[in-house]
Amino acid sequence: MTYRMILNETSYFGAGSINSLVDEIKKRGFRKALIVTDADLIKYNVVAKITDILQQADLAYSIYDKVIPNPTIEVVQQGVAAFKQADADYLIAVGGGSPQDTSKAIGIIINNPEFADVRSLEGGAETKNKSVPMIAIPTTAGTAAEVTINYVITDIEKKRKFVCYDPHDIPIVAIIDSDMMSSMPASLKAATGVDALTHAIEGYITKGAWELSDMLHLKAIEIIGRALRLSVKGVQAGMDDMALGQYIAGMGFSNVGLGLVHGMAHPLGAFYGTAHGVANAVLLPHIMAYNAEYTGEKYRHIAAALGVSNMNDVPISMARKAAIDAVFQLNSDVGIPASLREVGMLEADIDALAEAALADICTGGNPREAHLDDIKQLYRSIY
Repeated sequence: MTYRMILNETSYFGAGSINSLVDEIKKRGFRKALIVTDADLIKYNVVAKITDILQQADLAYSIYDKVIPNPTIEVVQQGVAAFKQADADYLIAVGGGSPQDTSKAIGIIINNPEFADVRSLEGGAETKNKSVPMIAIPTTAGTAAEVTINYVITDIEKKRKFVCYDPHDIPIVAIIDSDMMSSMPASLKAATGVDALTHAIEGYITKGAWELSDMLHLKAIEIIGRALRLSVKGVQAGMDDMALGQYIAGMGFSNVGLGLVHGMAHPLGAFYGTAHGVANAVLLPHIMAYNAEYTGEKYRHIAAALGVSNMNDVPISMARKAAIDAVFQLNSDVGIPASLREVGMLEADIDALAEAALADICTGGNPREAHLDDIKQLYRSIY
């Protein structure tokens, strides 16, 4: 069996690490950046933390701030046009998963123009050229897009989200600075934090998991389990740990895949614009229960990583319940909604949602094979 690990070239960690940006730009000889972000990050002066640094160093940039949650084909295509108009030669992605994903698609299309329709990037598109160089600066502690080869785009016309994975799209530099995440409201810290936990847990139990990815995912579960509540309360140590924990989870799942939680979350984003982290968070403990008997001893390790004591001394059925209960409790503690009704799902759409979830590329990695009727019942039971 052959396993593959792909990681980004250089990463910086810690509060204040954003100050590494100028040295990286200069030593690589970049000329002009297109900063890809969203209007809220402009409004709340988060992007100003970057532009101030660039201005002080006399480094040129333009800004594309039209990114929206669950970025669409049209947002990507507008970004491609903005890159060309700016006469840029590299990208700086500032934001959560949406600006990061948009940047990846822009960078790939600029150097592989035959994929300009965007839809043809779905799955493992056989691009020939590496993306335009991209520096990823996350402002949320959840998606780990700065270290993954994955991105997700929404097709409004077909009411679906599609996953792209391409070794050519990975950022060359990532700067994981908790100061850049400090403006997140508590609700966003909670949603993105459980999104990161979902990456770690699904990555740990997915069909493609192996020893190296298991090591990363278990450590990520441990860090997130101890840090998320503190982060939501605004404790600096918790925010620092969440920035690291979500990155470690990304190192793993990017290389082994995910499962049914993501498969069922993507249609919620496509149908209703549901925030991806919120959708994952609501689904996670329920899908854990669905998968429990197909995970061997792994829930015992998950429970222990989440701080449940004496897991070595109990039957596996109790350990599995403990792991699931720990995630339910964490969700409750950080204010995650308890049902899909609360995040806008319509019961009348269950059949269409289930068909989309079954077709989603992430669903194939689930440790338990999911059938259409199973997915319909899961949506109903969580509704």
